[in-house]
Amino acid sequence: MEILHTENILREAGISPSAIERRTDVCFREIFCGPEKFYFESGPDMAYILDTGNLDVRTEGMSYGMMICVQLDKKPEFDRLWRWVMTYMYMEEGENSGYFAWSVSPRGVPNARGPAPDGEEYFAMALFFASRRWGDGAGIFNYSDWARAILRTCLHKEDAGRGRNMWDRSNHLIRFVPELDFTDPSYHLPHFYELFAELSDPCDRDFWLRAARASREYLQRACHPVTGLSAEYADYGGTPFTGLQSVFGRHDWHYSDAYRTVANIAMDYSWFGRRRGERWQVEIAGRVRKFFLETARNPRGIYLVDGTELEGQALHPVAITATLAQSALASDRPLDGLALRCIRDFWRTPLRRGVRRYYDNCLYMFALLALGGNYRNF
Repeated sequence: MEILHTENILREAGISPSAIERRTDVCFREIFCGPEKFYFESGPDMAYILDTGNLDVRTEGMSYGMMICVQLDKKPEFDRLWRWVMTYMYMEEGENSGYFAWSVSPRGVPNARGPAPDGEEYFAMALFFASRRWGDGAGIFNYSDWARAILRTCLHKEDAGRGRNMWDRSNHLIRFVPELDFTDPSYHLPHFYELFAELSDPCDRDFWLRAARASREYLQRACHPVTGLSAEYADYGGTPFTGLQSVFGRHDWHYSDAYRTVANIAMDYSWFGRRRGERWQVEIAGRVRKFFLETARNPRGIYLVDGTELEGQALHPVAITATLAQSALASDRPLDGLALRCIRDFWRTPLRRGVRRYYDNCLYMFALLALGGNYRNF
C-alpha cells in the first residue's frame, strides 16, 4: 500500500517546520498531560478520553484519541486506550455483539447498548495504522486482525440473522445507527474506505471501493450547492433529516457534527482527489469558506444548510475555526486569500479551555496534524 501524507499547508502559508513541531508537541501535552487535559489514566494499564461536556466516554473520543496517538507514535497511550475500549465498550452479547457501546461512564458502566458507526470506522482505521507503524502483537494487540474483525461485523451481522449492518449494503452508505435508515454526512470517510478496500477481508474489498464511490457521490448531494453546508443528519438523498426530533432533538441544521464534513472532504482530496484531477472537493470547500468568511453575518452562528441564520451561537466555535482551516487542503495552489485567512485564523487560535474543550480540541488536533503534513497512513 502506498504511504499517503497530507500536504504541509502550514509551511506553504509561511509557518516554519520548527514552529509546527512545537505547536504539535504543546497541543498533545495539553490534551494528554496538562491541567485541562481530557485523557485520564485508569489503573495500571488503561486510559480513557473524557467528553468533558457530557461527562462520559464515547467511542468517538476513544477512536479519535487512538488516531492521534498512532499519528504521533505514542504507542503506550494508544494501547492504554484500546485496552479500556475492549474492557468496557466491546459488546459480546445481544443483537449488537461485536460492536462497541457508544457511551460509557468513566467507571466503565455502559450508558447505552448500541453503537455509533463513526467510532467503529475510526477504530478500524487507527488499528490498521497501528499495525503498519508498530506491527501486530498478541490478543487484542493483533491490531490488523481486530480491524478486519470490526469491519466484518459492520458488513455481515445481517448474514447471521442477528442485528443490523452499519452500512446499508443496497446503497453502500453508512447508517446513522444500525437500526435506522438515514445517515450523518460527517460519518462519510471515503478516504478511509479506499484503504479498507486494500486491508479488509478479500471478500469485502469490492464493497469498500463501491462505498468510497457512493460516499463521494453522497457528499455532493448532501452539501448545499451555494453554501457548501451539510446538515448533521440527512436522508440517503442528502436532504436534511427532520424526523425523530422528539428522540434526538433537532439535527437538520449545520451544527456540531456537521463541521467535520468539510474536513473529511478535504482529507479525501489530499489523499486521493488531487492526483485524480477531481474538482468537487475544491468547489465544496471553497463554498464553505466563502460562506463563513464573506456571507455569514455571524461566523459563529447557527445556520440551515441554505444559509438561513437561526437563533443561538455555535456550541463549538473552535471546531469551526479548525475545520475551516483544514478545508484548505482542498484548494488550488497557490493558496487563495480565503484559504490563507482560515489558516492564519487557526494558527492564532489556542486550544479551547473549559467544559466544552473535548470536541473542539479533538478537531483542532486533527486539523493541526493534517495541515502540518503529519496525517499519514504509514
